[in-house]
Amino acid sequence: MKLPAILGATALAWILSIPAAQADMVVIEHVTVIDGLGHAPQPDMTVAVDGNKIATVTPSSLASNLKGRHIDGRGKYLMPGLMDIHIHLRGGVDLTAKVGDTSAPPNRQQGVEALASYLYSGVTTVFDCGNRAEHILGLRADERAGRILSPRIFATGNLVTYPGSHGTNMAVNVSDFEKDKALLDKHIAEQQPDMLKLTLEEEGWGSRPMITLMPTDLLEKIVRYYNQHGIRTTVHVSSELRSLEAIYAGSDTLAHPVIQGPVSDSFVKLMGAKKTPFASTLTIGENYSRLAEHPEYLDEPLYVASFSAQEREHLKTDIRAEYQKRPWTWWMKIMTPIAQENVRKIDAAGGTVASGTDQSSGPALQHELEMLSAAGIAPLKVIQIATHNSAVFLGKADQLGSIDTGQLADLVLLSKDPTADIKNAKSIVFVMKDGQIVDESKLPLAGGKQARRFAGG
Repeated sequence: MKLPAILGATALAWILSIPAAQADMVVIEHVTVIDGLGHAPQPDMTVAVDGNKIATVTPSSLASNLKGRHIDGRGKYLMPGLMDIHIHLRGGVDLTAKVGDTSAPPNRQQGVEALASYLYSGVTTVFDCGNRAEHILGLRADERAGRILSPRIFATGNLVTYPGSHGTNMAVNVSDFEKDKALLDKHIAEQQPDMLKLTLEEEGWGSRPMITLMPTDLLEKIVRYYNQHGIRTTVHVSSELRSLEAIYAGSDTLAHPVIQGPVSDSFVKLMGAKKTPFASTLTIGENYSRLAEHPEYLDEPLYVASFSAQEREHLKTDIRAEYQKRPWTWWMKIMTPIAQENVRKIDAAGGTVASGTDQSSGPALQHELEMLSAAGIAPLKVIQIATHNSAVFLGKADQLGSIDTGQLADLVLLSKDPTADIKNAKSIVFVMKDGQIVDESKLPLAGGKQARRFAGG
């Protein structure tokens, strides 16, 4: 971004050379820009969108020649579209199914409704890191072809794991690299994963039984093989030990923070030095006690729009009663503050935190931001985590995650300042994805048709 203080003659000449005939541009003027890169908010800026890209970001005083559809941004705040880089989209995943059991077909409608809830909540990019391929890959194709209203979908399809290990029922199961290489080749060729998800987890903590663990030499070979095919990797881990093993096996990212206990000072320093991106996923563990103790959150507007009245009632009654009885609920209530502190320490040391929920709704990502803020991370940094850092996690920071010239135009306009209070990230005026302002009245939300929040120009 060309900041006002360093705007030079070359940049000014470029701005003035923009053809006045570009009447199809969307020009958001006199707005406060929060660029996603951690810079201080910049007041009275103009952001012009041409097609699906940001054409210019400049002080409004220098943008008087821009033609197109003008939107008055006075008193409003523009930030990049939010990202959830750890989801398992509804309608496909059944963690209780036996390995290879496909007797129940995927529920496409549930998936489409969940995707709509992300856009409604300001989330313009998601990464599904483990699902039934026939569910998520078809939706990914539909999103890229413009056939559904959806955030950008990146997906691994099936994850890869060791037989009997974490996620084995929705995975390509590999026990011997050479003998099973054909399975990996098939996964790459047929599913074309945007990023590979593996698991390195023996469980045996909290109320979980022990399970089979993938050998680290096998993990390293698989990571290297996918990287040689140009595919980034992420690994499910939950402890400091397994996180270290995944990092030194060459994984590009980690799918979770350390949650089994407090991180050591040496691990914090290592994460600050290597800057291996990791998904925050605080919401998934806290989700159990939140429902058990505070079901009223389901009456908040984003949840009302994103879930049917019947499902919200089911969650408040049957599921809540189940969670209240589960030891896992109360174990995670104890461990979540530890995970929050681990995330805060690594962020403070210069590590790269990205925003993920391990869930399947837009409101969950908004709550993730609140949990990051509650951990002691400043709201401005939380926005960076949910935008630029998440794009870094995906290897897409050259295209997504910041308000800068040439970036894809995924934007959220807010009526309140999210750097003053991260809850203001829910004060959505409009969501723009790929240069198009989303018409919420057309979103197939489970909570029913919603009124369009923005109709002005």
